[in-house]
Parts: sequence; C-alpha cells; structure tokens
Amino acid sequence: MNRFAVALGAIILGTASGCATRSLSGDVYNRSDAQKAWRAHWGEVVGVRSVTIEGEPSALGTSGGGLVGYSLGRVVGSGSGSRVAGAVGGVAGAVAGQQVEKAATTEGGIELTVDMDRGDVLVIVQSDDVDFAAGERVRVLLGRGDQARVMKPPGG
Repeated sequence: MNRFAVALGAIILGTASGCATRSLSGDVYNRSDAQKAWRAHWGEVVGVRSVTIEGEPSALGTSGGGLVGYSLGRVVGSGSGSRVAGAVGGVAGAVAGQQVEKAATTEGGIELTVDMDRGDVLVIVQSDDVDFAAGERVRVLLGRGDQARVMKPPGG
C-alpha cells in the first residue's frame, strides 16, 4: 500500500505543474477567451524589459507532496512513531510540493511599455515567447476587466 501511495503521489507531483498553469503568451488563447470580443488598439513599443513571472502552487502540488511525504514518513519507525513520522512527513511533503510546483510554473516574461495611438501609455507583462523591440508598431488587445495582450500586427 505504501509503495502505491508513493507512486501515486509522484505521478500527481509530476503532472501538477502542467495542469495548474494558464498560458501567459500573447499568442495563446484560453478556451474561455474564445468567441469573446477584444478591443484592438494600435501603439508603439517604447520599452521592453525582461521580467520573471512567478509560479503558483495549487492544491494538486500540496496534496501530492503531502501524500508522498506521509507515505515516506510512515516507513520510518513502527507503531505510534510511524504515525507521528507520517504526520510530520505529510506536512513537510505538502510544503515541498508547493515549492516544487511554484518553481515548475515560474517562467520568463517581458514587460512592454506601449505608447498608444489614443494617447495613453500601457504597461503589459506577458510571456517572452515573442520578441518585441522599441519603436515597433503593435496591436494591443484589451479584453474584459484589465485583460490585455500585445501582439505583432497580422502578417507581421
């Protein structure tokens, strides 16, 4: 039983980062963004700065790590000592699982400062999967709330 729990926890931890993330690319739309209107505005990039987009832990990483830690802790000792070690291992595993998932979901990003044709200046952070340069004309899509993305012009 303990080996099964350890294997299951390892599988959960290994897949946790892939399940919990939402793309921060200007070129990737989430399913929930499809068939929704985005307002397109034009502007010029006036600044590009490399940034780090911090990862996020989820319940999946926490529970997976806790399960692995508990199972490994139970292997230590016997009787009540085994239960105590399991509890301590579960807490330590949950914390470790959070940190592993946070590190796995951290990614490189860019902070783009865009002088909009309409007169204002926007600063938008997104994934660094597309290169932008100062002086480049871009299309900025503004969605609901404060959602925004910077894109190369169509055909650009």
